[in-house]
Amino acid sequence: MKVDKYPFARELITDTEGNIQKVVIDFNDYQRLLEAIEDEGLILAMKAVQDETPRSLNEALAELEEERIPSTFLVF
Repeated sequence: MKVDKYPFARELITDTEGNIQKVVIDFNDYQRLLEAIEDEGLILAMKAVQDETPRSLNEALAELEEERIPSTFLVF
């Protein structure tokens, strides 16, 4: 396998049959990939709530407090 076919790859580590098992990349490239993944997650989260009504911090905290299970219902 040629490294130039894989973006960011500096080295490919293969098994005895030639199947790629690991990819070595520069740390800066790794960080950029992580940022891209995090950005994609943020975009998906934003799309999931785009139709929700905006709330103030106090409204959101009050709503969360209402959703909490009262401690009298907890079994230890």
